[in-house]
Amino acid sequence: MKKVAFHTLGCKLNFSETSTIARLFQENGYQKVDFSQPSDVYVINTCSVTANADKECKQIVKSALNVSPDAFVVVVGCYAQLKPEEISNIEGVDLVLGASEKFKLLNYLNDLQKKSKAEIYSCEIEEANFFVDSYSFGDRTRVFLKVQDGCDYNCSFCTIPLARGSSRSDTILNAVKNANEIATQDVKEIVLTGVNLGDFGNNSSKEGNRKQETFLDLVKELDQVEGIERFRISSIEPNLLKNETIEFVSMSQKFVPHFHIPLQSGSNKILKAMRRRYMRELYSDRVSTIKSLMPHCCIGVDVIVGFPGETDEDFLDTYNFLNGLDISYLHVFTYSERDNTDAISHTNVVPIAIRKKRNKMLRILSAKKLRHFYEQHLGTTRTVLFEGDNKDGFMHGFTENYVKVKTPYSPALVNQLKDVVLKELDADGSVLVDLLVEEFVS
Repeated sequence: MKKVAFHTLGCKLNFSETSTIARLFQENGYQKVDFSQPSDVYVINTCSVTANADKECKQIVKSALNVSPDAFVVVVGCYAQLKPEEISNIEGVDLVLGASEKFKLLNYLNDLQKKSKAEIYSCEIEEANFFVDSYSFGDRTRVFLKVQDGCDYNCSFCTIPLARGSSRSDTILNAVKNANEIATQDVKEIVLTGVNLGDFGNNSSKEGNRKQETFLDLVKELDQVEGIERFRISSIEPNLLKNETIEFVSMSQKFVPHFHIPLQSGSNKILKAMRRRYMRELYSDRVSTIKSLMPHCCIGVDVIVGFPGETDEDFLDTYNFLNGLDISYLHVFTYSERDNTDAISHTNVVPIAIRKKRNKMLRILSAKKLRHFYEQHLGTTRTVLFEGDNKDGFMHGFTENYVKVKTPYSPALVNQLKDVVLKELDADGSVLVDLLVEEFVS
């Protein structure tokens, strides 16, 4: 039996797609092994958001060939679509597949002999106009279910539309079918993923007379799926997170009180330069609406520092705006130039040292926000889905509102939902808990 190993960079969407490609290999007689083990084929699913994609890809290829020098190396994903020639020049790479080809990977594997020069099978991104459903499985406690792909927004800093194409979606019927399949595998939580998740139902591929569906329609249908205890919504644009969706989540027994909403800047001047489709006032309104209906809700925020033209005053606008918002944590990104984006031609470039300083300031703010959010919930009873890790005799899990907790390791708790009392903050930033005695099964 031939062996295949996978390495995934980037977002939840990439993880869902890697898992689907892995299942295709297994259905065709391959044994999936860990990336650190000897293998006949190594598949690397890349990301274009990574600042040092070229360097990172080289290191991963080298690590694979150190274990299996004669292995066949395939590179797929966003970076492979954007810069296939660059990847083909990496020593040891045999095959590079673009956005429309990665799910046909097995069609390109014949004798698995190393190539003197990598073969490239790519397409014009306009041709990547069809939807391929995917979901992760077997790697984590929760499953990432892909329901949307591509983006029509063309923000001035972003290469995702160039790497993944136009916005397109699954049907609600098929998404529900996939959720039902997942439910049969003893999975407790599904995370909905996509490039621009709130744009679900928009189909640039113009598929016949397909009925127009909305993200709210999808949420309502998934809420009826039996066997799944939790649905979590991954990143969703503030202008596409409608009040009706927030209200539905607030009443749902399955959709959890946790939103991750990209902001990118708290300065309206910078938001305009980024070509975002909202101003900060709308963002503030979304946060207020969520907190009025779900005071315990966790809200995560994406923010970019060092965008061209961002002055000290603009950054302080962002810092003060975030400091005053009732949010829970930040994902902070340092702006880095991307080929073929409008922002790369902008003047008033922010020096790297200043970008790094601003990043550090926001990461410190994020730590303070998260600690405050956790402290607000000490003494309360929450439901935790426990993960399978065993780190120094402890295991971790997340509450419905995304508080990370820890308790002494017990195999009986893995992939179980248990009621706990949030007791105290631990030195590692998680929350120590007491299991309610009547809920504990030894």
